[in-house]
Amino acid sequence: MHTILPFLLAMVAAIVLLELLAGKLRVAYPILLVLAGLVLGFVPGLPRVQVDPELIFFLFLPPLLFEAAWSISYKELKRWWRIVGSFAFLVVFFTALSVAVVSNALIPGFTIALGFLLGGIVSPPDAVSTGAIMKFVQVPRSIKAILEGESLLNDASSLIIFRFALVAVGTGQFIWQGAALDFLWMVAGGAGIGVLLGWLFVLLHKRLPMDAPSNIAMTLIEPYFMYWAAEELHASGVLAVVAGGLFLSNRRLLFLNSTSRVRGYSVWESFVFILNGIVFLLIGLQLPEIVEGIRANGISLGTAIGYGVLVTAVLIAARIISSYAALVATLVFRPSVAPRGGSSARRWLLPLLLGWTGMRGVVSLAAALAIPVTLADGTAFPHRSLILFITFVAILLTLVVQGLTLPVFIRRSKLWNTAVPDADPGESMQVRVRRGLHAHTLGFLKEAEAQALPGHEGLRLLIAHWENKAAAGSFEPKGAHTRQLVFDLLEHQRQHLVEANRDPDIDEEVIRHELYLIDLEEERLRMKL
Repeated sequence: MHTILPFLLAMVAAIVLLELLAGKLRVAYPILLVLAGLVLGFVPGLPRVQVDPELIFFLFLPPLLFEAAWSISYKELKRWWRIVGSFAFLVVFFTALSVAVVSNALIPGFTIALGFLLGGIVSPPDAVSTGAIMKFVQVPRSIKAILEGESLLNDASSLIIFRFALVAVGTGQFIWQGAALDFLWMVAGGAGIGVLLGWLFVLLHKRLPMDAPSNIAMTLIEPYFMYWAAEELHASGVLAVVAGGLFLSNRRLLFLNSTSRVRGYSVWESFVFILNGIVFLLIGLQLPEIVEGIRANGISLGTAIGYGVLVTAVLIAARIISSYAALVATLVFRPSVAPRGGSSARRWLLPLLLGWTGMRGVVSLAAALAIPVTLADGTAFPHRSLILFITFVAILLTLVVQGLTLPVFIRRSKLWNTAVPDADPGESMQVRVRRGLHAHTLGFLKEAEAQALPGHEGLRLLIAHWENKAAAGSFEPKGAHTRQLVFDLLEHQRQHLVEANRDPDIDEEVIRHELYLIDLEEERLRMKL
């Protein structure tokens, strides 16, 4: 404890400093964290950080998936559900199958079951890495929505493959009929459990006299409870967290007040940042132990690196092939939603962009570390160290090679010009939303003025504020009636934005930003009172 605690605190400090450095260098911070962990792993005298394989999923995955479900645009997810579904399920299965076939053919002692186990581990791209890289480049919101939606669901599909392959390796057999029924229950049961628990949590938030700290504390334990409940019922804990997170996210205005939303945003942002940083540092820190494991099994380091490069090449090729197959299918069966604009040559480069975004990370590491050390009969798990090493190489190569080249690729190809048009043809989307909000606000105030008693000075000042300043600056309400009117106005503004979000041409991020500004204004007024 005396050694580990200072080391963990130093890890958190290193995560913060490396994130600042990454911002200066304009490099995605997961890349620097993995490289730093790799360097620290070979420093003599540092303690070995080991996490119980049975707890690795439970510690890291639920909050990361929950936060991603709260952040994603549900409207865009519904709009692009066909492409998202194909990438999250069909592409993951095709990638796992490709890895299984190649590893079975070229890696001595690798059975098809072990190949599928490795494929399930390395097949899902990492949302954190992709999101961090996308901050430095401009991409259409359609592409962003597809990548975010895929990252929510592909973890579930890959972990289902991982679970079935783990059973096949342990028992030496695979029963397709039973696996199909188990698969259906894992998918449907996981999603159903998540929605049911999400509904119960909404009731708890609304019925219990919670303040902001208790609301935030509840949101921190909710993903863990969803994951645990689903896993105890042999359903998919990942899908339970995703479904429950989406359910709660779309009802956040109903059961969380402005204080809880504003403070919770900061708490969750910091919490997820630290979790991601720890995991990416762990990726590098695990390498020395992994290298010792493969050498103990009589495999040279050069041979293991060759296997890792081979599997990484299969991952990249399978994703690019799948992306082109998806574009062809879209052109044939749904030409109305196919990418338009730009030259035909650029349009056919678009799948290459999607294929090149497959950086691996958190989920792959968690799955690899969750492989048991021994089988049920007490014998050593076959090729565990080699699977861990190949996973590490795949994470490192995709993060460094694809992560560093993706921004350059996007900038030089200018592929965002070929995507489905996202921008408003006239005024900018944010200006459009704010003008609509301004008009709605004046309409609400004029209606209140028609119903107000004579001599209501505060209402006239509020109307003058919105008419003359167009919502610039802040209004200082005086008197209980005027203050209540302002709070009612803020609530009506929220309702207007929720209705405006039904427009498919409006970016939900703009709506959420305006809602956040309204929450900040309400918090400012409440603090002054």
